[in-house]
Amino acid sequence: MIKAVVFDAYGTLFDVYSIQALAESLYPDKGADIAVKWRDKQIEYTRLITQSDPHNPSGSRYFRPFWELTRLSLEYTLDRLKLDRASGQTDQLMQQYAHLTAFPENLKVLQEIKAMGLTTAILSNGSMDMLRSAVNSAGMGDVLDHIISVDAVRLFKTSPESYALVQQSIPVRQEEVLFVSSNAWDALGATWFGFKTHWVNRQGLPFEALSSQPHYSGPDLRSVLVSLR
Repeated sequence: MIKAVVFDAYGTLFDVYSIQALAESLYPDKGADIAVKWRDKQIEYTRLITQSDPHNPSGSRYFRPFWELTRLSLEYTLDRLKLDRASGQTDQLMQQYAHLTAFPENLKVLQEIKAMGLTTAILSNGSMDMLRSAVNSAGMGDVLDHIISVDAVRLFKTSPESYALVQQSIPVRQEEVLFVSSNAWDALGATWFGFKTHWVNRQGLPFEALSSQPHYSGPDLRSVLVSLR
């Protein structure tokens, strides 16, 4: 029986590509390219940091908070595209990132999950301040019981230490957790860790070719409700 539903934040609850509209207004004809390259570099940096020092008892010595990595990723992206990195434009994009648009079905789905009597949580690479900002902007504060950041272990997902934070916050067994992510690599990492998993496949992509498929999948967050029934 599932007792806790734990969500990834970026890409799952909050649309990381909603930044494209502002990027397009600041850099005409470059908005989509900025959004994609920015996200790819952000994830690349988290993996580089975690894989380069995975066994340090106090977390990676290279660790930097996700907010800082997000800015560095943006700066790299603008430099790579040979775009003006004026401080005002960078600050505008970062401010928008702190208030990313939530997917439209999310709030109602979270309300229904809470009505089932289940514990709800976020487990994210995001820094606590940026997660709280996104949650409050989306009006989700009342439907999320826990906001868990990997800052506590100074290692990003998909490290086992990051997924273990769930049980440090919520008294459940691994098999009582349904972990929900729209990032296939995250769903796979959580499956290997021992959680039940649900992949929100918004783009209709094939799953990773590696073994261990997610237990459930669907095209948006509403499909999670089907998995719980």
